[in-house]
Order: sequence, then C-alpha cells, then structure tokens
Amino acid sequence: MFEHRGNPETLDVTIQKFIAWRKAAGMSPKTHPVFNIWHTERRPTNPADYRMELCVGIDADQFIDPADETVREGEIPGGRCAVLRVTGDTHNLEPAALYLYRDWLPPSGEEMRDFPIYCQRFFLDEPELGTAAELHLPLK
Repeated sequence: MFEHRGNPETLDVTIQKFIAWRKAAGMSPKTHPVFNIWHTERRPTNPADYRMELCVGIDADQFIDPADETVREGEIPGGRCAVLRVTGDTHNLEPAALYLYRDWLPPSGEEMRDFPIYCQRFFLDEPELGTAAELHLPLK
C-alpha cells in the first residue's frame, strides 16, 4: 500500500511513484490486482485532509521490505460488498461512489461495514474500451 495524504492535486506524483515501485518489483497489473482505497471524499473542504491508498495484491510468499518507508503491507478485509462496475473513463469515480452511498444504500436495507469504499482497477484487453473499475462498498 502506498498512502497519499494531502492535496489531491499532487496525487499524480504518488501514482507515478507507486507505478515505478510496482514495475521495479515485477508486479504487472495483469498478474497482480491493483486497488484504490478512499478514506476521504474526493474534494474535502481542506485539501490537506485528503487521504487515499494505492495498493497492489501480492502473493503470500512475496516479500515487502520493511525498511522501504514508501510502501507498507496491509489488507483489504474480505466480506460482503455491493459492487458497481464502471467502464471507459475511470479517472473520476466519484459519481459512481455517490450513487452507491446516496442512492443505492439507503433504500437497500443494508448497512456499511467499518471499512471505506475501495475499487479494483482493470486494464481491458481491448484498449479502445478504456479501463474498468469495480467499486466495492463493504457491507455488514
């Protein structure tokens, strides 16, 4: 997990560091799943409060160097989730996340679990289709 804290306008710097680290570790998105975890809204009142994590799935036998302060081990807990797939342009997933939170959740009778919304990103085999992301809203 790579954490980004602070102004979302600087997120691209964190993304580029994450991609470079992932490539150096030999972790392709085709062989290791890629996730984002959002701990705050996309545009908090105070940009310094923005927090999200960029994650890559690893095998149990893979080693993460504890001396590397840019990355840490973590876990996305299993369990039930409402899942919404978005294809094409996945740069702004806020409308889809708001749909899950504001439109789907209240009438569903479901309750959120104590874990933030996250997504798994996919790189489609047909590049002209763009990318895909599955938003996961953890449920009790």
